[in-house]
Formats: sequence, C-alpha cells, structure tokens
Amino acid sequence: MKFRQAQAGKMAAAGAGRLRRAASALLLRSPRLPARELSAPARLYHKKVVDHYENPRNVGSLDKTSKNVGTGLVGAPACGDVMKLQIQVDEKGKIVDARFKTFGCGSAIASSSLATEWVKGKTVEEALTIKNTDIAKELCLPPVKLHCSMLAEDAIKAALADYKLKQEPKKGEAEKK
Repeated sequence: MKFRQAQAGKMAAAGAGRLRRAASALLLRSPRLPARELSAPARLYHKKVVDHYENPRNVGSLDKTSKNVGTGLVGAPACGDVMKLQIQVDEKGKIVDARFKTFGCGSAIASSSLATEWVKGKTVEEALTIKNTDIAKELCLPPVKLHCSMLAEDAIKAALADYKLKQEPKKGEAEKK
C-alpha cells in the first residue's frame, strides 16, 4: 500500500513538472505583453512637475536673521510635506531673491520651485496675489495633489508676513525716536 502511495506521489510530481514546463513553453511562444500592461496603471506627473522636480530652481536658504528676509515654514500633517520658503526684499519693496527647501513629494517640490520663480521681481503686494489655483493650473496638478499648491501659497504668505513683522519698529526703538 505504501509503495502505491509513493508511486502515485512521484507520478503527480512528474505530472506537475510537465505541466509547469508546458505552461512555460506556451508563454515563451506567445507574444509578450509589455510590463506596463501587466502592472497597475502608473500615475504620471506632468512634464512641468517633472522639470521642476529634476531641475529645482532657487533651492537653498537666506539669512533668516536679516531684516530684509522673510521666512515662511509650513507643513501638511496629513501627507508629511514640509516647506520653507524665504524671500529677500530690497528697500523699494521688490522681492529680489527667493529660496526654498522642501521635504515632500515631487508635486510639493515643483510647487515650491515655481513659487520662488513667480515671486522674484514682484512687489510684496503683488506676491500676495499668487494663488494656489494658479500654481496648480501651471503645473497641471491632479486633484489629489492640490494640497501641494496650497502649501506653496501658504509658504509665500507666511514669508511675507514674517518680512512685514520685521519691518515694524520694536517698542523700544519707537520710544527712542
């Protein structure tokens, strides 16, 4: 009895091996599907997002202690993105430089990069008119990534608010004059 069971097991194993080899041969002869068709659909970024991600503009920091530099630090707890945007303003109220550092996805980095490009050359009041919808539209962000453009707008506003706060005379300085 044990002999027959052992023989049956060997035959089943041999049959399974033949079946595997036959399936492999069939797959090798059949036209191959591209890997993209076999995997889940890929979510592609727009070429503008990829460009700003691969070649970010104005990465770095400015001297945050300088009176003519405003710093905005914002974050999105839901996704973990953190954005620091700094502006440097000349004596005429024109933004002459902008820098950013962002920890986040490609859309967050692209939004920061674009924001620094857009604020340069604008006055403080003009920079306040930059909206997240404009950033999202320019980068062709999908709805699921709109929070990245909102962060960029918030970072601009925070940097401008910090700059304006530094321009107000301190209580001790106002009394001396």
